[in-house]
Amino acid sequence: MQFVNPKNDVAFKKIFGDEQHKAVLIAFLNAVLNLSAEKEIIDVEILNPYQTPHLALLKYTLLDVRATDKRGINFIVEMQNERVPGLRKRFQYYAAKSYSQQIERGEDYPKLNQVVFIGILDFTEFGNQDYASRHILLNVATGLQELRDFEFNFIELPKFKKTENEFSSSLDKWVYFIKYAADLEVIPAHADSAPLRAAYAMANKFGWTRKDLEVYDYWSIKEQDERGAVELALETGLQQGLRQGLQQGMQQGIAQGEKRKALETAAKLQEKGFALEDICELTGLLKREIQDSLEW
Repeated sequence: MQFVNPKNDVAFKKIFGDEQHKAVLIAFLNAVLNLSAEKEIIDVEILNPYQTPHLALLKYTLLDVRATDKRGINFIVEMQNERVPGLRKRFQYYAAKSYSQQIERGEDYPKLNQVVFIGILDFTEFGNQDYASRHILLNVATGLQELRDFEFNFIELPKFKKTENEFSSSLDKWVYFIKYAADLEVIPAHADSAPLRAAYAMANKFGWTRKDLEVYDYWSIKEQDERGAVELALETGLQQGLRQGLQQGMQQGIAQGEKRKALETAAKLQEKGFALEDICELTGLLKREIQDSLEW
């Protein structure tokens, strides 16, 4: 078997946002929130189910999973691969927006239901040592949770370092899947629940359509190039900044880094069989620039 990388935004939404396989999302939510017995989530409505996005629109699309259960609780589940400015404010904005959009102006506030945000982060963001953390609103004087409508849960993948014989919860198994599935060749023995095995099956590349794989490959290239562009911009900008001033050097470094990475992306897309017109649209390069740098 060859598995896609669940951390890829397209793969993440396809696995956890499939209306036909809601049991996967339900099991994951129960594991993250540690719900059992009568408190378990038994059904959800996926508000933005996965559909193969058009390549031309993909760069403008926010890829996350949004669901609501029978109690009306709203869940936002997002995979975040890169730390960007204002990230914590963005998480709170998403939750507040989901909360406020439940009612129209003039309707009764009691109709507002709880919003639970779950962020899977491929970087370290918070000061806790455990890979999973829960954030709620508390009364400073009493320590009581008297405002209950907002809850934030985060999983920081770099902090997850457990081996299989150290697993103590179903969440450990789900996080292992998200972090390591792309490196595996078989479904591991510890995947002993039907939803988790279904998640591995959905991550199996051989079950994906050609169009889905094209979008997956493009997004993988885009993520790699964005990381490379930032690193190159910093390196080049700092070097030039020593001679010409940091601000000017950074601007030139960013421009050179973006152009170089765009050409590298074009080469990768050409290898994948993309048409010249599509490559121009996805990279922002001119046909002449691509033809001059590649054997076309």
